[in-house]
Amino acid sequence: MDLSGKHIVLGLTGGIACYKAAELCRALIKQGATVQVVMTDAAAQFITPVTMQALSNRTVYDSQWDARERNNMPHINLSREADAILIAPCSADFMAKLLHGRADDLLSLMCLARPIGAVPLLIAPAMNREMWAHPATQRNLAQLRSDGTHVLGVGNGDQACGEMGDGRMLEPDELLEEVIAFFQPKLLVGHKVVVTAGPTFEAIDPVRGITNLSSGKMGFAIARAAHEAGAEVRLIAGPVALIAPRGVTRLDVRSALDMHAAAVDCAQQSTIFVATAAVADWRPATTSDQKLKKDSAGTTPRLEFVENPDILAEVASSERAARGALYCVGFAAESHDLLAHATAKRLRKNVPLLVGNIGPATFGQDDNALLLVDAQGATELPRNTKLELARQLVAEIAKRLPSH
Repeated sequence: MDLSGKHIVLGLTGGIACYKAAELCRALIKQGATVQVVMTDAAAQFITPVTMQALSNRTVYDSQWDARERNNMPHINLSREADAILIAPCSADFMAKLLHGRADDLLSLMCLARPIGAVPLLIAPAMNREMWAHPATQRNLAQLRSDGTHVLGVGNGDQACGEMGDGRMLEPDELLEEVIAFFQPKLLVGHKVVVTAGPTFEAIDPVRGITNLSSGKMGFAIARAAHEAGAEVRLIAGPVALIAPRGVTRLDVRSALDMHAAAVDCAQQSTIFVATAAVADWRPATTSDQKLKKDSAGTTPRLEFVENPDILAEVASSERAARGALYCVGFAAESHDLLAHATAKRLRKNVPLLVGNIGPATFGQDDNALLLVDAQGATELPRNTKLELARQLVAEIAKRLPSH
């Protein structure tokens, strides 16, 4: 559970998006957090304190005059207990309160009284698209960021008022991902990371092709972990049915040649290159522009193959990699003799770190086990979720970077 041991004060302000706060509260708790809900009077017009109390299993606070606290100072006590204060939804009015240091209700008073260096403030704005785009709101956002508030951004789509555009509060699962990322160690701040993921598809004709069983899950997990660690991440994805992690720039490709062109281009502006994709070694020498048909004689069509470019080897031999400006990590999906094959591949590709796994045991699964091979030997990362392994791998990469 990614939020185990964390205590979150969840603040609700007035807005229809309060209904999403109920699911967000549940999601935070499922990830191991304890949640203390604080509501404004306006929030109580959209969702009842009873609902939030039932979901959080804690009494909801809604008044700065609450006498349940022995010292009658809930604004002090609640903020001192928190690992973070999350305002979701955060209305335009409440953003203005935060900006000016107004404190006329418990939630705004608590935000003003919190120890800034110890208790971070995260806000999830929610409002009509015109309110969001208004110059006053955008000025307030810029100043709040400057003051150290962590703004989680907004979604785009249908709004309760019937209009469409920016300003929706992010969905609960998106907010959960953002909160989890916030608490992860920022080991790669300032780095630009490229991750290749998934299979490639080598066309035979318009309806057939050659591919493999890679799901892309490990590469997507690495992209998420690198983003959580503070890096700017580009994810080059083959044909997979996965949603890109929040904050990650995704480039979709299809064939090995497509992936080669994208990877070589992106690597020129990056500091870390992680080749997780299961790129096809060969492609058909020619591709039919029409579907190949069976004939009455049952003749089997003959296919000739040509070798695809070696993306990892080419990037690893680039001028940037040679002078230490680009750290390259390769992956090897093997069926047997993992250590021997991974060691040989690391030397053949000339990369400082090669990550091996048994492909048939992990393709399409949510867990994995990794073997890290470098010049000093091999290190096992025991079976775990792919996301947790990705975080461990990111930490290992950070330790091996030249600056370390």
